[in-house]
Amino acid sequence: MNLLVTYQSEEKYAIITINNGKANAISHEVIEGLHIALDKAAKENKVVIITGQSGIFSAGFDLKVMTKSPESAKELVTKGSQLSLKMLSFPQPIIIACSGHAIAKGAFLLLSADYRIGVKGDFKIGFNEVQIGMTMHNAGIAIAKARLSEVYLNRSVVNSEIYNPEQAVNAGFLDLVVEETHVLPTAIKVAEMFSTLNKKAHAATKLKVRKQHLLDLEKAIALDLESDISINS
Repeated sequence: MNLLVTYQSEEKYAIITINNGKANAISHEVIEGLHIALDKAAKENKVVIITGQSGIFSAGFDLKVMTKSPESAKELVTKGSQLSLKMLSFPQPIIIACSGHAIAKGAFLLLSADYRIGVKGDFKIGFNEVQIGMTMHNAGIAIAKARLSEVYLNRSVVNSEIYNPEQAVNAGFLDLVVEETHVLPTAIKVAEMFSTLNKKAHAATKLKVRKQHLLDLEKAIALDLESDISINS
C-alpha cells in the first residue's frame, strides 16, 4: 500500500480508501495502490469495500498526467482499463461506497464493481470525456456497454450527460442511494451479506455472466494501445 490508498482489514471484509487530494485523482500511484490492496483482499479471501473522501469518490484521472502528452495519457488510461478488467473479474464481491462526486474514471470504477452505494445530495456522477475534448476510448465504451442501458449509453458516453445520485441509479452507475452518514454502514451491511455467499460459486458465476464483456474489454484495451488518446483543447 501507499499513502494514497489505505487498507483496513476486518473479519468479513476489507475497506480500501482512496485519498489523493481535492479531486481524489486516479494517478499511477493510486492505481498501483489499488492493485496491491485488491491482491491483499484476494489473498485474505475478503469481500471488498472501496470508498473515497467525504464529498468525492473520484473526479477521474490525474489531469497533469493526461495533458502531458498523448503517450502519457495512453499509459494512464491503459492502466486504468486494466484495473477495471481486474475488478470486473475479481473473485470476491466488490462494493463501492461512493462518497460523493464520481466523474470520468471515478464513474468507470462504479461500473467495474458488483454493488454501488451512493450519497444523497448535490453530487455529480458520469462521464465528462467528450465535454473536455477527449474522444472516448474503446475500453471505456466497452465497460459502459456492459453496464448501462442503450439509452443511457448514448446519453452518458456520446453526450457527456452528468447525473445526480438518484438519476445515476436509473442510468446504472449506482444501485442504492442513502444519507451520507449511512453510506459506509450500509456498505458494511452489504459486505456482511455478501460474505455469506459461496465464494467459489460467486467467482465462477461472475466469470460466466461477464465472459463476453471481459473478452470485449480485453480487445478494447488492445485497440486503445494502437490509438491516439489525448485531450483536445
